[in-house]
Amino acid sequence: MSVTRVYVARLVGCGVFDPAGDRVGKVIDVLVAYRKAGSPKATGLLIEISGRRRVFVPITRVTSIVPGQVITTGLIDLRRFTQRGREVRVIAEILGRRVTLTDGSSIANIEDLAIEVTKSKDWFVSELFLRKPKTSASPFARGETMFATWDQIIESDPNDDGHNASALIASYSDLRPADLASALMDLPDDRMVEVAEELDDERLADVLEELPEEEQIDILEELDDERAAEVLDLMEPDDAADLMANLPKERSEAILELMDEEEADDLRMLMQYDEYTAGGLMTTEPIICAADATVAEAMALIRRKEISPVLAASVFVTLPPYEVATGRYLGVVHFQKMLRYPPHERLGSLLDTDIEPIKPDTHISVIHRTFANYNLVALPVVDDEQQLIGVVTVDDVLDHLLPEDWRTEDDKEGTK
Repeated sequence: MSVTRVYVARLVGCGVFDPAGDRVGKVIDVLVAYRKAGSPKATGLLIEISGRRRVFVPITRVTSIVPGQVITTGLIDLRRFTQRGREVRVIAEILGRRVTLTDGSSIANIEDLAIEVTKSKDWFVSELFLRKPKTSASPFARGETMFATWDQIIESDPNDDGHNASALIASYSDLRPADLASALMDLPDDRMVEVAEELDDERLADVLEELPEEEQIDILEELDDERAAEVLDLMEPDDAADLMANLPKERSEAILELMDEEEADDLRMLMQYDEYTAGGLMTTEPIICAADATVAEAMALIRRKEISPVLAASVFVTLPPYEVATGRYLGVVHFQKMLRYPPHERLGSLLDTDIEPIKPDTHISVIHRTFANYNLVALPVVDDEQQLIGVVTVDDVLDHLLPEDWRTEDDKEGTK
C-alpha cells in the first residue's frame, strides 16, 4: 500500500522501480525547494543508476512510495544531476542543521524530516524530527527528541557550528566504503570535509582508499598529525604511501614519526618507488607461510576478518623470516587449490612455481600484460636476493587502468 507520508532518511537506499517492476536505481537524496511562505516543497529524488551515475527524478514522476520501494513512471532523464540554486538536498544539507524553536524554549538539531503528499499530488515537508542538546555529561547520554512543524522552527545559518554532521553520518551508516566515497564527493567541499572528519578512524581509512587524490588531500589537510597518523596506519600500505607521497615532505615526515615504527618503515620503502612500477603498486601485507605449514594453518590466516578478499586468494611461501622482506621466495599456493586437499597437507607440496616474480622497478605496462596473459589475482614482487618484499594485486592494477575521474566520467554529457 502506498504511503502518503515518509521520513526522508528512511528513503535512502530504497530501490527505484519502473511500472513493470524492473529496478532502475536507488535513492540517494531528496531535494526540496524553499518557498516564501509555508514549508519547503519536495521537487524530486536524486537516484543512482548503473555505473554510479546520479540523475534527477522529478517528484511528479513518482507514482507511489511503498516500504522499501519507490515506483516511478519509468521516464528517467539520464543526464547528470546538477543542483539548482533554489534547491536544497535534505540528507546532504538539511540533516544536522541547528534550529531554534519559535517559542524560544530551546535549540535543536534536525535528525530527520517527513514529506507528505497532498490531494493535488504535491509533496511538502510536513514534520521534523529534532534532538535537543544533551543535558548530561555522560558520553552515553543523548538529548531529548521531539517533533515539530516547519512553522515552529527558525533555521540557523547552515555554515555555523551548529550544522553538525552526525545525522548525515547516520544516514550513510549502511553504505559500503566505495559508495560512501561517492556520496561524499556529491557534497559541497566544506560539507564533505566536515562529514569525513566525523567518521571514526577505521571508516575514514576505508573511505580515503576509495577517494580521488584531490579529495584525499583536502580531508587530510584538516586532520591534525596525530589523527592523520592513526588513519594512515589503518589504510592499506600501498594506498597510504600514495597519499603520503602527495603531502609536503615536512608533514609526511612528521606523520611518519607518529606512526607505528614497522608501518612507517613499510611506507618509507614504498614511497621510494615510482608510482608506475611494481614497487609503487604493491602492498607489503601479503599472507606468508613456511613450506611446512599445513593447509589448515593457511586457511586460518585467510579467514581473518581484516584480510581483503584479493589478498586471501593466495598464500605466499618463503624461507624464514616470514615478514617482508622475507627469506627467499619459494612459490605461491592458491586458495582454490587448498580447498582440494586435506587440512594436514603441507603447503610445500602444493606450490605453484610457474608464476615468475617481478622486480620492484618493473613498469606498470609489463604488469598489465602479465595479469592479462595469465589471469592472475596477485603477483609477487622480489628484490635482488629473491626475497619477497610485496605483492601487486588485481585491484591495484584496475585502479591504474581506469582514468583518474572514472567515478564521474560517464556523467559528463549534460545536466539535469
